[in-house]
Amino acid sequence: MNNVFRKKSINDLMANSRKNELSRSLSLLDLIFLGVGCVIGTGIFVVTGVVAAESTGPSIVISFIIAGIACALAAFCYAEFSSAVPVSGSVYTYTYATLGELFAFLIGWDLMLEYVLAIAAVATGWSAYFQSLISGFGLHIPETLSSAPGSGKGGMMDLPAMLIILLITALVSRGVKESTRFNNIMVFVKLAIILLFIGAGISYVRPENWTPFAPFGFEGIVTGAATVFFAYIGFDVIATASEEVKSPKRNMPIGIISSLLICTALYIGVSLVLTGMVPYQQLNVGDPVALALRLVGQDSIAGIISVGAVAGITTVLLALIYAQVRLTYAMSRDGLLPKKMATVHKKYKTPFFNTWLTGFVAAGIAGLVDLTTLAHLVNMGTLAAFTLISIAIIVLRKKHPEIKASFRVPFVPVLPAISALLCIYLSLSLPETTWKAFGIWLAAGFIVYMVYSRKHSNLN
Repeated sequence: MNNVFRKKSINDLMANSRKNELSRSLSLLDLIFLGVGCVIGTGIFVVTGVVAAESTGPSIVISFIIAGIACALAAFCYAEFSSAVPVSGSVYTYTYATLGELFAFLIGWDLMLEYVLAIAAVATGWSAYFQSLISGFGLHIPETLSSAPGSGKGGMMDLPAMLIILLITALVSRGVKESTRFNNIMVFVKLAIILLFIGAGISYVRPENWTPFAPFGFEGIVTGAATVFFAYIGFDVIATASEEVKSPKRNMPIGIISSLLICTALYIGVSLVLTGMVPYQQLNVGDPVALALRLVGQDSIAGIISVGAVAGITTVLLALIYAQVRLTYAMSRDGLLPKKMATVHKKYKTPFFNTWLTGFVAAGIAGLVDLTTLAHLVNMGTLAAFTLISIAIIVLRKKHPEIKASFRVPFVPVLPAISALLCIYLSLSLPETTWKAFGIWLAAGFIVYMVYSRKHSNLN
C-alpha cells in the first residue's frame, strides 16, 4: 500500500519543467484572457437564465457570489501552488507531490471526465446558438444532422458541435501562441458584447421584477450556487498552463486571481440586469440574454448578442481542449497513461497526438450523446478538484516549509479548510444520480490504476 501513496518530489517536478519541451510563450495578458475565455461562455449566456427560472429567481446574484467565494478560496490555493511549482498538470501534479500517486491519478482521472464532458456540453451549446444565428439569414441545418440521438428531436448526430470541436482541435495542435492569439481576439469581442448588453439593458430594468427576490428560499440559492459552478470551471485551466508561461512565479498568481475577479463581476452584473429586465419565470430558454433584449424591442442588439455568444463559447472550447491535453500530457509523462500521449511535435511544440485524440473523443460524445443527464458530473469533478487542492496546500506547508512561493495563502490551515468544507457542502446538493455516476467512474479509475498505471509509473 505504501507504493500507491508514493509521492513525486518537488525537485523532480521542477526538473521536468526545466526540460523546456513545451514553449514558454504566454504573457500575463494571455493568461488572464485564457481564464476569462474559459469562464465566460455558456455560464453567462445560458446558465444564468435556466438557474434563475428553476432554482433561484433574482437571488441568482447571491448564488454567483457564494460560488465565487468558494472559487476564490480555491483560487488562492491554486495561486500558491502554481507560483511555487510551475509545472503542467494543475491539481493532478500538486496532489502527486503532497498526497501521493493514487490520489493524484484519481483526481486526474476525474478531471479527464470533467474536461471531456465539458467540451462536449459546451459544443452542444455552441451548436444551438450557431443554428439560431444562421436561422436569422434564412439558413437551416436538417434536424437529423443538428441534434444528438436521444435529444427528442429525431436527430442522428449534432454535426455543428462535432465540426467546431475538430476545428478548435486543429488550432490548438498548431501551437500555444497561435491558439492564444485567436483566443485573445475572441475574448475581446466577448467582453465588448457583454458590456453592450449591460449598457443597453440597464435602462429597461424594472425593480418589481426582483420581487420576490428568493422565491425558492435559501435551499434554492445553495442549489443554484452548486449549479452555476459549471460557469466557473475555467479558472483552473490557467494552472494547467504553468510550463508555457513567461515568469510563472510572478504571472500565475496574478493571472488566476485577476481572471476570477473579472468573471465574478461580469456574472453579477449580467444576472442583475437580466432578472431586472424580464420576470425570472420566462428565462428558462437556451438564449436568455438575447430573449431579454427581444422582449424590450432591441432586436438588432439581440442579434449582436448571438454573434457574441458564438464567439464566447468558442473560446471556452479552446481553453477546455487545451487544459485536457495538458493534464493528460502530465499524466502520460509520469507513466500513468500511455507514453504516446506525452510526445511533443518537433515543429509545433505541442502534444500533437494527444490533442487530436482528445478532439475526436469529445467530438464523438458531442455529436452522438445527449448530455442532459451527464452535465452535473462536470460540477462534481470541479468540486472534487477544489476540495483536494485545498487539502494539498495544508500538506505542502507542513511537509515542504522550504518551498518559496511568490503568493502565499493567508491563514493556513483555516482558509483552505473552509474552502474544502464549502466545496463538500455544495457537492452534497447535487443529485443522487450524480454521486452514483461519480462513484462508478472513480471505481473504474481505481481498476485502471491497479492494472496499468501502478506498474508503468516512472516511480515504480
